[in-house]
Amino acid sequence: MRRDGTDHIGRQPGAGAARRGSMRREGLRIVRLANFVTPASGGLRTALRELGEGYRAAGHDPVLVVPGPAASDERTPQGRVITLPGPVLPGTGGYRVLTGRARLEQLLRTLAPDRLEVSDRTTLRWTGEWARRARVPAVMVSHESVDGVLHTWGVPRYAARSVADRLNSRTAHAYSRIVCTTEWAAAEFARTGARNVVTAPLGVDLARAHPGCRSEELRRRTGGGASAVLLLCSRLSVEKRPGRALDALSRLRADGVDAALAVAGDGPLRARLEARARAERLPVAFLGHVAGADTLAALQASADVLLAPGPAETFGLAALEAMACGTPVVANAGSALAGLIGSAGDTALDDGHSIAAAVRRVLARPEEQRRAAARRRAEDFGWHAAVNAFLAAHDAAPLTPSRASALEGAA
Repeated sequence: MRRDGTDHIGRQPGAGAARRGSMRREGLRIVRLANFVTPASGGLRTALRELGEGYRAAGHDPVLVVPGPAASDERTPQGRVITLPGPVLPGTGGYRVLTGRARLEQLLRTLAPDRLEVSDRTTLRWTGEWARRARVPAVMVSHESVDGVLHTWGVPRYAARSVADRLNSRTAHAYSRIVCTTEWAAAEFARTGARNVVTAPLGVDLARAHPGCRSEELRRRTGGGASAVLLLCSRLSVEKRPGRALDALSRLRADGVDAALAVAGDGPLRARLEARARAERLPVAFLGHVAGADTLAALQASADVLLAPGPAETFGLAALEAMACGTPVVANAGSALAGLIGSAGDTALDDGHSIAAAVRRVLARPEEQRRAAARRRAEDFGWHAAVNAFLAAHDAAPLTPSRASALEGAA
């Protein structure tokens, strides 16, 4: 026990039951469970942080539960964050998962949520049934396309679709609502006949990510003085298709384009990609995890084109951040990004030749014009609207304009 009378996850005897009577008027306790969160960065981690801060600004009490190497309990700007020891999932490059259903059920009972929000459609799907028994409205957030991910792992398309339809039907039945970040992501639920699906797009911090973040020194350092600097901000795993970025670079250089590639991110494919770049003498700078939002924004603003080759992207926060920095995007035509980027870039098929051709089309546009178009498109996606869309899915009080302004000022 701690000195304040709580145990290692900050529980007090009877605290959950007491809160139901004393705190409900001040807002809802929204308990969020998430698996597969990268240790230091990534789109899911960013979304969880921004949504948590928005929930707090709206007067609610968000509690995030994630797996990690050791137990901890912190008060943060996004609310309370509880980390439970969870094993590393083999072959994922560091992803951890919450295990021990009895332990997690006990924590949920202690936290006494008014709402439950789950960001994991596989190992945590049982929480939908728990919430139903506990009479807690529960939302499942779909951060990925099941059939898209399965297909990228080599499962034939017809089999991937069949498995996805069965899984999605069960998921939709288990939860009060399914939240998808794009219509593209919602389509795989719609084809099963699910009627409890809502769309809530994510957002971007337009004050933190902007064209003024550009750094010529960083551009020279990462691009080696090349005329065209390409950027890949991605987890280096199979479903993200990072090898397509190298395919495109190779094609561009073969066509006489003085291009280089910077790779921000890590994952299980990194060693293989580095070996290939050395063997083919491709100018690629592998930066690993880029610490700090400001450094990442400077990197995004300093590139000419961001590549988003993943075919199963349901939104693509890194692409949206790059657009906010004035950097156009070349995205996989089969992903949700194809419907998001508009005039802020181009799309390509799932091969290096097509991606290289799209890059050339983007670079053919006047630089000032293409960068302005990217920023304008990003301005359609602020976190204020995203937070309120998620709160609406919870039937929770929204973030008012005055509180939104205060939140943006704090950022």
